[in-house]
Amino acid sequence: MLESSITTRTTISLLSFLLCLQACAPSAGNREAAAATEEGYYATQAQSPPVIDGVADDAVWQNAPWYMLDQTWIGEEPTAEDFSGRYKLAWDENFLYILAEIRDDTLIDIHPDGLQFYWDDDCLEVFVDEDASGGNHQYSHNAFAYHIALDYRVTDIGPDSLPRYYDDHIRARRVTEGNTSIWEVAVAVYPDTFRDGAPDNKPVKLTAGKVMGFALAYCDNDHSPERENFIGSTFVPGEDKNRGWIDAGIFAKLELRGASK
Repeated sequence: MLESSITTRTTISLLSFLLCLQACAPSAGNREAAAATEEGYYATQAQSPPVIDGVADDAVWQNAPWYMLDQTWIGEEPTAEDFSGRYKLAWDENFLYILAEIRDDTLIDIHPDGLQFYWDDDCLEVFVDEDASGGNHQYSHNAFAYHIALDYRVTDIGPDSLPRYYDDHIRARRVTEGNTSIWEVAVAVYPDTFRDGAPDNKPVKLTAGKVMGFALAYCDNDHSPERENFIGSTFVPGEDKNRGWIDAGIFAKLELRGASK
């Protein structure tokens, strides 16, 4: 009788353990992101540049890890039906490359003037701090906060506190099927010596081992006067999480990893 009771309790405990494992296990996408984070936050070196066409069939994307776009910076945490996002990173000497998979049930662009209220339309936002120096960049080029609109116009604020187009810094394409958009982006990385309108501005040449400040975010609007959610890639402590457009100190450190690693 005692042996039967012990066997029964053991069986129940084993079943409970297995059920806990199943319930607590992350999704496949989260497991990929967690594994990548443990190895380091990095971009994969491209042996040949990906074609910027919004199609994820380039060789470099096949083994690059996914990172999650899941930090709520503005608004309530969205449901999976409303929004979810993840992305991959790659590089060569000329560009930082981004492949972003955005699932959004509504895409809108209600502000035809790309220099006004551009943050209230659906857009992908890329934050880059070339030398990972951190600090304030609200009205300087200490870092860049590129808003990429659905029509590919690229906007950031200049040192004169006015929004400007920086279309020549970014090449982007988006392919949308149903509620899923694949964004493919090439970013020319400029140093903090960049001057608006200067004829001698040149992006830096990227090399293995370089560390930059980086974050990715998405402005999500579902037919409201203002964006309803702002979802970022990095955890921001404190109550005010919408600080990326001002403070490069909230960016994550991104290593450009060589092909041999």
